[in-house]
Amino acid sequence: MLLKYFYDSNLAQASYMVGCQQSNEAVIIDPARDITPYVETASKEGMKIIGSFETHIHADFVAGSRELAAQEGATMYLSDEGSDDWKYENLENTPHQLVKDGDQIKVGNLTFTVLHTPGHTPESISFTLVDGGIPAQEPMGIFTGDFVFVGDVGRPDLLEKAAKMEGTSEDGAKQMFASLQKFKQLPDYLQLWPGHGAGSACGKALGAVPSSTVGYEKKYNWALQYENENEFSKELLDGQPEPPTYFAVMKHVNKVGPTLIKELSSVEKLQSVSEIEKLVDKGVQVIDTRSAAKFAEKYVPGTVNIPFNSSFTNWAGWLIDYKRPLSLIVEAESIKEVEKALHSVGIDQLSSYLDARLIEESQGDFGSYPSVRPLEAKQLVDQDKVNIIDVRNLSEWNEGHIEGAKHLMLGTLKDQLDEVPTDKPILVQCGSGVRSAIGVSVLKSNGFEEVINLTGGYSQWLQDVKK
Repeated sequence: MLLKYFYDSNLAQASYMVGCQQSNEAVIIDPARDITPYVETASKEGMKIIGSFETHIHADFVAGSRELAAQEGATMYLSDEGSDDWKYENLENTPHQLVKDGDQIKVGNLTFTVLHTPGHTPESISFTLVDGGIPAQEPMGIFTGDFVFVGDVGRPDLLEKAAKMEGTSEDGAKQMFASLQKFKQLPDYLQLWPGHGAGSACGKALGAVPSSTVGYEKKYNWALQYENENEFSKELLDGQPEPPTYFAVMKHVNKVGPTLIKELSSVEKLQSVSEIEKLVDKGVQVIDTRSAAKFAEKYVPGTVNIPFNSSFTNWAGWLIDYKRPLSLIVEAESIKEVEKALHSVGIDQLSSYLDARLIEESQGDFGSYPSVRPLEAKQLVDQDKVNIIDVRNLSEWNEGHIEGAKHLMLGTLKDQLDEVPTDKPILVQCGSGVRSAIGVSVLKSNGFEEVINLTGGYSQWLQDVKK
C-alpha cells in the first residue's frame, strides 16, 4: 500500500494519496484545487488516480475533485447523507458515485468503508481503510476529514454563522456528540488521519501534529472526555473563532461545482502605475501584496495591502469582494503562486497585475502612513488625540485590551466602516502590528485620512506600558 501526505500550510489543510501497489491505482482524500502535486506524485510512483473522496462539502477551500475528474477521469465519491439542503449538484456530466454509511469502495486490494459522522456538517463522512494486500481483515486507520482532529473536533456552527442557517449550531453539536460515541467504539490502534492541522478555522484548538491514533484521542482529546451531551455542546460552541466570511462562498462553490482552472481567463500584465490608478478610479479592487513596511512608505491610493505570506490566503478570503473585478500589485516572479493561493479559496476574477518593482521605481502622487511605538501611542491616548480601533479576534479582545479601544475585527472591518469614529485620528492596533497594518490600508482605501499603525501591537503595549 502507498500512503502520501500533502499539506497546504496557508490553509492548514491536509489531503492524502492512498494507492494499491499491485493494481497501481490510487485515490485522493479531500483533494485541494491545485491537483498538480497529486498528478506528479502519481506519475513518479507509477500510479493512476482513479478516484477522489470528499469527507464533506468544504467551507474553507475549493475541492479539487472536479479537476481530477476532468483531467484524470477520476470518479468523485461524495456523501449522500444529510438533508436535501446540502446535497452536491451539477454532477450529470462528471464521473461520480454517491455513498452512504456502510458503503464499501474497492481500490485494488484496498477497502474503504464509509462512516456517517455528522456534527461538523450534516453530510460529513469518514473512511476507514483495510489493506487486503497484507492480507488484513481489520482496518488500519480512519480518514476523519473535519470530524476528529488531533486534539479537537470539527466546529458545528459554520452552517449558522457562515451560511446563515439559523438554529443549526445546537443541532450540529448534538450530532457531533452522537458521532463521537460511535468513534469511541473504534479500536484504539487505528491510525487517525485528519483533514486539518493547527491554524485552521474549522476548529478552535487543533494540534500541530499531522496524525494520531484513535486510542490517543480517546484519552487526551478534550471532546472525548464528556459523557453529558449538554455539557459537551456548551463547551464545543463556546469560544469558537469568527468564521471567515468567504466560508459561505466556499460552501456554495463546492456544492454546485467550481469553474475548472483551464477555463479561467488569462491575467494581463500591466505596464505602468497609471494603469493601476485608472483601475482604482473605475472601482476595481486592487490588492498590493508587498510587505507592510514597503506599503507604509509608498502606496497607490485606494489599494489595500495584504502581504503575500503565510496569512495571505486567509485574509484574501476575508477581505476581497468575490463579486468585484480584481487586480494585483505583486512581484512578477510570484504571480503564479499568488494566483494559486487565490484560486484555492475560489477567488477567480483576477484580470491583471502590476510588477511591484514599478511602484518602487516610480515617482508620483503616492500615499504613506505613520507608525508609532506603544510609549508614543500612550502619550497620544493620554492627550485624547486618537481613537483606538482593535482589529484582533473577539477571544483576544476578551482576554484583555487597551482601555477606551473599540473592537472591530479585521475580517469584518470593511463592513463596519460606519462604526469607525471620525472626530480624531485613528490608531489601529492588533496583537503584534501585522493585522493592524492591513487594517490601516483598509481604512485608508475607504477615505479615512489620518490613520496610524501601532507597531508591536497589544503584546508590546503590555511590555512597554503596563510593565
